[in-house]
Amino acid sequence: MVRVKIPATSANVGPGFDCLGVALNLYNTFIIEEINTGLQIEGCDEKYRNENNLVYISIKKCFEKVGYNPKGIKIKMQCDIPESRGLGSSAACILGGVVGANEIAGGKLEKKEILDIATEIEGHPDNLAPALYGGMTVSIRDKKNTYVEKITLDKNIKFCALIPDFKLSTEKSRSVLPKDISYNDGVFNVGRTALLISALSSGNLDLIKIGCEDRFHQQYRGKLIGDYYNITEKCIELGSKGVFLSGAGPTIMNILHKDDNEFIKNITKYLQYLEKKWNAKQLNIDNVGVVIEN
Repeated sequence: MVRVKIPATSANVGPGFDCLGVALNLYNTFIIEEINTGLQIEGCDEKYRNENNLVYISIKKCFEKVGYNPKGIKIKMQCDIPESRGLGSSAACILGGVVGANEIAGGKLEKKEILDIATEIEGHPDNLAPALYGGMTVSIRDKKNTYVEKITLDKNIKFCALIPDFKLSTEKSRSVLPKDISYNDGVFNVGRTALLISALSSGNLDLIKIGCEDRFHQQYRGKLIGDYYNITEKCIELGSKGVFLSGAGPTIMNILHKDDNEFIKNITKYLQYLEKKWNAKQLNIDNVGVVIEN
């Protein structure tokens, strides 16, 4: 039996489309055990208690890679990361399955190999890399390999996630994106991404607002989220150092100074008057990533 704890993640981080991500202290935990026969899944909706479960699919993929044939599998899930909110819930399930299967098979794979398998399943590593390694990462993938580098963040940074009570599927969120971008928009995002990474590392928090600007996805996805533009404007008004759409949305993420204790109280007051229900949750950076307990 193996117990695997995976942190939530916020990907894209403004202009860093499909490459930037940060791990946060909200977790899914998976207990995976080899049993005598069959498949048993606990802790999720009935519709996910079958061979189409993403954790189980990831377990099978890992076993295929390492050549391990289990007699049967039992999965127990405790999921605190909200589903389809742009906080890396699917990445957590994939990593939970791959990491758990690797441990059951004798721990044959290194982290880099685990990331490669998980990325084959997910399609891109921006959530997977920070969940696996912890902290903030920049990750890219070519036809054969995944490349990751951790980013050292200033200690004066914390986050506040505005999580709505409605979901937004990644498929729908991707469907509104343009097929091509202009040269000017490409230059815009490259510059903002470089500036954002530098500001987050140096602690020059006054530059983060500019660094979070984006022309690749947020202006298109924001139209799918009720009150998105009103909320983001209010966040800046209330002192957010930078605000961005978390992953594919609909969660809206804020970067704050660690001593700012007023923002969450003030934004909560504002959110209660909106049509949809939103929950403001303070989050800190998880610098550890995946935790395994045998």
